Amino acid sequence: MSAEPKTPNRSAADACPPLDGPVKTANNGLLARFDMDEILNCMHCGFCLPTCPTYVQTGLETSSPRGRIALMKGVATGQLPVDREFERHMNACLGCRACETACPAGVPYGRLLETAREVVQETKNLTEKPSALRNLVFKHVFPHPQRVKRLGNLLWGAQALGLHSLADRTGLIKILPREMAEMQRSVGTVASPWKRKQRPKAMKAEGTKLYTVGLFTGCIMDVMFFETNQATARLLTKAGCDVVFIEEQGCCGAMHAHSGEMSGAKELAKRNIEAFERAGVDFVINNAGGCGAALKEYGHWFKGDPAWETKAKRFAAKNRDANEMLAALPPLAFGKTLPVKATYQDSCHLAHGQGVRNQPRQLLRSIPGLELVEMRQPDSCCGSAGTYNLTQFDMSMQILDDKMEQVKETRADLIVTSNPGCLLQMKQGIIRAGLQDRMEAVHIMDLLDRVL
Repeated sequence: MSAEPKTPNRSAADACPPLDGPVKTANNGLLARFDMDEILNCMHCGFCLPTCPTYVQTGLETSSPRGRIALMKGVATGQLPVDREFERHMNACLGCRACETACPAGVPYGRLLETAREVVQETKNLTEKPSALRNLVFKHVFPHPQRVKRLGNLLWGAQALGLHSLADRTGLIKILPREMAEMQRSVGTVASPWKRKQRPKAMKAEGTKLYTVGLFTGCIMDVMFFETNQATARLLTKAGCDVVFIEEQGCCGAMHAHSGEMSGAKELAKRNIEAFERAGVDFVINNAGGCGAALKEYGHWFKGDPAWETKAKRFAAKNRDANEMLAALPPLAFGKTLPVKATYQDSCHLAHGQGVRNQPRQLLRSIPGLELVEMRQPDSCCGSAGTYNLTQFDMSMQILDDKMEQVKETRADLIVTSNPGCLLQMKQGIIRAGLQDRMEAVHIMDLLDRVL
């Protein structure tokens, strides 16, 4: 990337030129979104380097957190252009935030990355129309819960008719892009539309009621992992919580925020804030590390917004990961013994984004008969990272294959996760490693419910 000299006295119309041209002024509103104080807090010490999956794979400075922050600084000060090269380096990051755990200066890298991607996307929007696929995903599907459910119905129908297995047996699956063809092998059975419709609006606590909680069901989570949501609700009721299912909720906005669609993310956040505020619950519980990190960031998303900041902070303060909540409630009374060896794969956004590490392990160790064996780097990313395993397939698989080498060393029977994306990725890793006959990947909520 070549630096361009700063050119003052540009008109407002020229403030953001085409993506392949330089942005030469740091005064326009777009570049002002970068938090220069946080960028300058990066001391370039290098503590982040060994924790960064893309740097470990490539050894390139531009694939490291401090390298990407240096690029952000160049763009924010007008010394570098918002161009294809900058976009490529920002999109090649998993956003796992392991660098935040390692950083002695506490640089909030995840927030800086979201800003960088927002700047890239808004610059692109000035000169080119978003692709039809991007519009479909971010404007016409995920903001509309009923449409997501209809897609889930179609997927269930395809599975019920055997089209999924037929395409696999006949080789027709190969007409899909390679990343989609591989991922479909790890997708589990989708709950039927009738089963999803039968869910009650609330479930009562068993024994003494301690709290009323709203379960954040998510968008894709409530279609592809409906049973995991149900297992989570059952566990909460056994621990003394009334569980409410709030119809008006929707997507958390994480995928929008991570893809530079911050305005769309905020609209989704507003819907959730209002829905749970009306419900008047004590806590908002989720079982997806990525969603939970976004929900807890709502206060930051609305920073400086007089109409929404206070509401967003109040909502964020009520959010708890299901592991976090269950570990703080009276111990679960397990009715079975599970004599297996298990290893736990940390969700990046749960461990690094929310600081929830010990609680899942505490719950696993409470299962009678279960032996928890730690892998060498349980909090290193598995390569899923939202849609990263689709958009950056080769890098994702390199990271996954390295992770599976660590898993093999544990000789575990179970790989336990706390995030649906991680679960699909680890299932894919088991298949790629040829371990289907002796190893299973399972969400921790499903495992706890199974033992109960």
